[in-house]
Amino acid sequence: MKKKKILLIATGGTIASHAGAEGLTPQIKADALLKCVPEILEFCQVEAVQPYNIDSTNVTPAHGILLAQTIQSRYDEFDGFVICHGTDTMSYTAAMLSYMVQGSPKPIVLTGSQQPIDKEDTDGRVNLRDSFLYAAHENATGVVIVFQGKVIAGTRAKKVRTKSFNAFTSVDFPNLGVIRDGKVIDYITPPKSSKPQFFLELNDKVGLLTLTPGQRGDVLDCYFRLYDAVVLSGYGTGGIPEGDYYGFYDVIERWQKKGKTLVVTTQVQQEGSDMNVYRVGRGLKNRFELLESYSMTYESIITKLMWILAQTDDSEKIKEMFYKTVNYDLIGG
Repeated sequence: MKKKKILLIATGGTIASHAGAEGLTPQIKADALLKCVPEILEFCQVEAVQPYNIDSTNVTPAHGILLAQTIQSRYDEFDGFVICHGTDTMSYTAAMLSYMVQGSPKPIVLTGSQQPIDKEDTDGRVNLRDSFLYAAHENATGVVIVFQGKVIAGTRAKKVRTKSFNAFTSVDFPNLGVIRDGKVIDYITPPKSSKPQFFLELNDKVGLLTLTPGQRGDVLDCYFRLYDAVVLSGYGTGGIPEGDYYGFYDVIERWQKKGKTLVVTTQVQQEGSDMNVYRVGRGLKNRFELLESYSMTYESIITKLMWILAQTDDSEKIKEMFYKTVNYDLIGG
């Protein structure tokens, strides 16, 4: 059987870091990463590129655009893509690429590690090997994260541990598969399209405001001044405080007249929002033209809005695009 041709896109992160006087800093380049896992070459043909080499805490939407451009420019040459990325913002980049490269019949796999790849007890070598195994898998498609043997849809992943190797989980959706003993076991086989659709623009004027008890509407007012869309993270099923003390309703009414977009989500990680359950959710939803996130993660809400607002400022079109499911991002809404 002919070996699959895979492009490694190295971007830095812990997997590529060395320890220094000021802490871990990305220094290991793409070719050196591959040398740490030579068995990859037994089942793949690999080329490597390094568009940037940073700690993923410093990632901006411009880096996501560069990744999408890199994939588009080399798409016809390769059977799949593996992106080495820092874990801290990997979920954001995976969600972002899910919207920027839609319907890819070829796999786009993000991975990284909690320990540098050249450390003896690292998780980096296994994660990198597993990512290439999945990228070469006959059923692999679309944007995913492969980490600690899990295959997670790009819009469902969340980092839930800061140091442990089992750092990522799939929120409110099953893993697409697992990698065990060097074999890919599919749980869900995503449908394959004939060709991808690339979107190479993002609007970075999207803000997330997480409510705390006593926080008043003037903070939300500042967010609306700065951003074209605000994601308001409420309590429980999506409750937003009402009454004159908080003043949220007046702020929302004023800025909606100016065409700003409001999405309401919940701070609770599991099971999503349902604003119809309580008065503090239903009252707001019945009064204003807002979007509700339902089962979407913070990462998918924010990056989906960046993708949408780069294409339109029409409220009806924004609503239509927001509620169209992409890469399993909106389940049960």
